Amino acid sequence: MKKSIDRDKVVGYAAGITTGVTYGLNPLFAMPLMKSGASVESILFFRYSFSVIMLGVWLVLTRESFKISFKQSIRLLILGLLFTTSSLTLFESYKLIPSGLATTIVFLYPVFVAVIMVFMRVYPTWQVWLSIMLTFVGVMILSKSDSTHIIQTKGIVLAMASALAYAMFIVIINRSMAIRKVSNTKLTFYALMVGMVVFFTKSVISGGFDSMLSVFEIRGSVVNLLLLAILPTIVSTATLALSTRKIGATKASVLGVFEPVTAILVGALAFSEEITLNIIIGIILSMAAVVFMIVSGKR
Repeated sequence: MKKSIDRDKVVGYAAGITTGVTYGLNPLFAMPLMKSGASVESILFFRYSFSVIMLGVWLVLTRESFKISFKQSIRLLILGLLFTTSSLTLFESYKLIPSGLATTIVFLYPVFVAVIMVFMRVYPTWQVWLSIMLTFVGVMILSKSDSTHIIQTKGIVLAMASALAYAMFIVIINRSMAIRKVSNTKLTFYALMVGMVVFFTKSVISGGFDSMLSVFEIRGSVVNLLLLAILPTIVSTATLALSTRKIGATKASVLGVFEPVTAILVGALAFSEEITLNIIIGIILSMAAVVFMIVSGKR
């Protein structure tokens, strides 16, 4: 029995680390496409499309039913719009601030979850309130420019909007009775399908169908789009579910700290993004506050 428990912990921690690392790889595959002129809408449309196809094939192979109730379809539509908003604002923030900084700010989503829960009459402990205050101090330091680097406020706001949308996504998943009966694979499939439709419509309206397909004229675009669909989308979602089952939501959330760490390293090593003293202090303070919040409170 003891060996089985230890094995579960090893699998859980490995899966949690994998979740953080793969999600942190978002800018590695997205930034080359964006720098080559591809629109955010086109990138996200094909990323979501490839993910939907692969998840659909998986559902067929596992013989899982695609059927959902009307109430579930409404909830999934809302979840899809929130997931879409989170992706769109994150990718737009990449244009304005370093990708590692943007992903660090998105990691603040547990703080937004705590704030949202207040409106649902679930009140945080003093440790959580302390973490929330420290987090916003960290963000203020992050957004402060220095003599070597200028941080655009709009980029900070977009990244925070991404974190807020993701926090609302998580709250609905955890509080909706209708959604609890939907498997993780099916939930992700329908949420991404909503985003696929939204980005297709937005791409066609803004630039036309030919403009949307122009992303494939960029060298290595297919590889980057496939890797976007597989690693930060499907793999990160699957390993998050596995980690949560094996070691619990709290420890799995703490391991999410690997998201900004990976993104910061990717930005510095792959795109020569500058890491200033303000960014280092702000990131350390924000990440420490979030980890403290997760491990200190029971609620």
